[in-house]
Amino acid sequence: MLRIDTGGGLAGPDQNALSIPQVSVYADGRVISQGAQIDIYPGPALPPLHLARLSPAGLERVLDAAAEAGLTAGDRHLPMRGIADAHTTTFTVITEGETHVVAAEALGLEAGHEDQLDATELQARRAMVDFQGALSYLSPSLGTDVLAEGLPYEFDELRIFTRPGLPPDEPDLAQPDLEWPLAEPLMSFGEPFPMGEDARCGTVSGDDLQTLLPLVMSANQLTRWESDGELYELLLRPLLPDESGCPET
Repeated sequence: MLRIDTGGGLAGPDQNALSIPQVSVYADGRVISQGAQIDIYPGPALPPLHLARLSPAGLERVLDAAAEAGLTAGDRHLPMRGIADAHTTTFTVITEGETHVVAAEALGLEAGHEDQLDATELQARRAMVDFQGALSYLSPSLGTDVLAEGLPYEFDELRIFTRPGLPPDEPDLAQPDLEWPLAEPLMSFGEPFPMGEDARCGTVSGDDLQTLLPLVMSANQLTRWESDGELYELLLRPLLPDESGCPET
């Protein structure tokens, strides 16, 4: 129904593969958003995702706000001159059977570069920034139309990128290795994926996901996983309700 996604710029292949939309709003009222990042290293293996629920009236108010922000008037691309390698924020809105995609380069970085934009461009960008902020903080914007907020998002499928992994270089941050618990060894898990030598991508769900989750919850970014006597690095990406499988290559 509605999604805000930020990517590109100086992000590397790992970051792009693991990127999760900032906010996703679904027709049943679910709102899934990125949670606050913990300022520690190494961070958790799983990214924090939060779930909120909107009333039908709240959904209508979100769509009305998207229209007021100029996000339902067809596809548009807003370049930003004068800022190299900046991120691009993409708004996707599906309403009345039509999909509208608006992409804005360097959104929110206009200060000091106003001379690169005409008045119409600057006004459009400010409207998008305001809309983005309102969706990031639902309660002040929608009040009682927010039925629930701050719940953990319990995903049904987990995308896993694997590749052979030596122990981390930081000896002071040494982590205990974890044993891969599933019957399918990591050497043959999923399908080959262009993310480094011998990298692969696959997904787990159902009983396999329930077996793996307790270990995943105890892992962090430097954890290595042992499978058939070899060590592997796992990069984990919870899938949203409209996602499945691995990315197309």
